[in-house]
Amino acid sequence: MAEFRLRRSLLYVPGNMPSMLQNIPLFQCDAVIIDLEDAVPLNEKDAARILVRRFLENYTTRNKEILVRINPLDTKWAIHDLKEVLPALPDGIRLPKADTPEIVERLDTMLTEFEEELNLNIGRFRILPSLESARGVINANAIAHSSDRLIGLAFGAEDYTASMEIERTKSGEELLNARTKVLWAAKAACIQAIDTIFADVNDMEALRRETELIKRLGYTGKCMVNPRQTDIIHDVFAPKQEEVDYALQVIDAIKRARQMGTGVISLGGKMIDAPVVKRAARVLRTAFAHGLVDEVINEED
Repeated sequence: MAEFRLRRSLLYVPGNMPSMLQNIPLFQCDAVIIDLEDAVPLNEKDAARILVRRFLENYTTRNKEILVRINPLDTKWAIHDLKEVLPALPDGIRLPKADTPEIVERLDTMLTEFEEELNLNIGRFRILPSLESARGVINANAIAHSSDRLIGLAFGAEDYTASMEIERTKSGEELLNARTKVLWAAKAACIQAIDTIFADVNDMEALRRETELIKRLGYTGKCMVNPRQTDIIHDVFAPKQEEVDYALQVIDAIKRARQMGTGVISLGGKMIDAPVVKRAARVLRTAFAHGLVDEVINEED
């Protein structure tokens, strides 16, 4: 299982815009995805990757996770993206068009070679593959198990709907099957599931509805195109006070059960056993990351 880290909000920042890059330390999101792919015109690719490297070299006191979205591995730009930005030590690579496990494995091998060249620990660079097509969704489970570097699976709805020849709607019924498939694969591999962007930056109510939906499904984070979307996404993913209170009661109850030499106990007329305790521990782990409780609960304990 990948080390737990809050990734509620992942903000795309164009790699060719110095004004946006210099504001990265001020953004309140959990992670930034510096984009060298779709956001950068073909004639600016070379300049953008140099700009990103210089920014990262000067951004030494980092207050958030930094991923770089390179160009797809089957393009001529990808290897140059890696050569330029990896010496500046981003936390990981957002891999677009991850249609097969072989693509992820290929990137894994390339990252190992760079780590050896840079005298870094093997596994230093993480991978967040983006499943953006019907083929990628079908291969989700194999992709989720293709590398120990994976921190999650990300779903990309814009390219997915294009591959399906359908329109994306705000209600999102057309995405449910794909979202579920990606989610199952991520959960089976014990990594995080990150949802797609919500493109309409002016419709905050629709953003809230979509974020509430994907949280109910089991997603733990969402990509963003505008920092103004951060507060709503964080508010939705934060455990509610009643969830935290109940989780604390569950942990206290199971501690009493263990003192009595049993693995189950009743709380409010409901049986408290291992699955309930596990859910409570996860709520409290997230609550701790949000600053809502004073100590973290170890799931294994």
